[in-house]
Amino acid sequence: MTACAIEPSAADEDDGAPLAGCTITADGSYAARLARDGHSWFPERWTLDGPEPYAVPLPGHQPEEPGTEVQPMGDGRVLIHRLVDGRHTFSLLYPTGPGTGELPLGAIECPPEDSRLRLLPPAPGGERAYALAVGRRSTAVWLVAGGAFGPEHLAELPGRCSGGVWLDRAGRMLALNREAGGRTKAVVVDLERGGEVSPLLQIAAHSDDRVLLADPDSGLLLIRSDAPTPGEGRLGWGVLGSMLPVRFPECLRVPECTVTPFASQPGQALMPESCAVALRVDGPLGSWVGVWRPAERQVHHLAAPEGWLAGAGLWTPKGVLRLPYATEAVPCGVAGVAVPAAPTTVALPTATVPTATATVEPEKPPEPEPPQPVAPRPVPLQQAPLGRLVTK
Repeated sequence: MTACAIEPSAADEDDGAPLAGCTITADGSYAARLARDGHSWFPERWTLDGPEPYAVPLPGHQPEEPGTEVQPMGDGRVLIHRLVDGRHTFSLLYPTGPGTGELPLGAIECPPEDSRLRLLPPAPGGERAYALAVGRRSTAVWLVAGGAFGPEHLAELPGRCSGGVWLDRAGRMLALNREAGGRTKAVVVDLERGGEVSPLLQIAAHSDDRVLLADPDSGLLLIRSDAPTPGEGRLGWGVLGSMLPVRFPECLRVPECTVTPFASQPGQALMPESCAVALRVDGPLGSWVGVWRPAERQVHHLAAPEGWLAGAGLWTPKGVLRLPYATEAVPCGVAGVAVPAAPTTVALPTATVPTATATVEPEKPPEPEPPQPVAPRPVPLQQAPLGRLVTK
């Protein structure tokens, strides 16, 4: 068991408040970040769903530490995670006229020599927030906001876990990358079945296979694996519920650069090949934005706005990529990036026969469209050939 003791505190629902980061809620309504005033740091909430974005500062009684985590909630409050005297404390911040209100949620005690704790990405719905406590031999999943009595221990997984990707719109199925036996494989934690763990992705027995991003609408998965090239983590894609192999396009290999997906286009139901993915590209000359779709087999490299909060962004339902940025002249801005239109594609067929592994196939030239394409039906998660998910 991870060495964590919980100290609950009374927590009632309250109105109002922001988040910091820059982290964006799953629906794109709010963002939060730690802003800087000279040498001092303070939480700041951004409202993104209005005619113009605007920021609300949420300073506390004293400056925050640079490593403090903030996360926006769906109601506008901001969750803040602080490390105080060896305890991980959690509170909800909200504006109260000229000041900042703070609702304590409780604390988790994790000895620093045994474990580390961080917030997971914002959950769908925005009502709950989760954290991952990684120990020497196991990993704990905690509900830190949205519970009835403060932080709640939900699951304990053997091995050391990283990542954190939501596979559904209900905030039930959480994908984690678990290191055990010298290898890293993606697994799924069912938060409604007591933290039941199932394999998700295994390309080869001796490969490290990680899930980086998932789009619940289309089923598109972005992964990183060294299966095609031992010693090199290649960016690839697959479809949850499809019998087609995992593919590793050459266009996603940018020399001397690290490519990381950070947002996918919503609303592409049963159309994974048309689903646009925003990529953060980090190289010797800085960071910029890439846009890629599986059907195009090329990456469109785009200049990021000045002051881009690198790695943050979201797609609108109409396919516009919005990137938050902050400069001295514009302390709270969102730039809309013009993205090339998607080509006409055929939806990928799906299958209902589960398997425990996924294969690797090199990229091939596009095949001719079948004369009468048939729209595939959705496949339940427990039937996903990229791994077996139990959701009874």
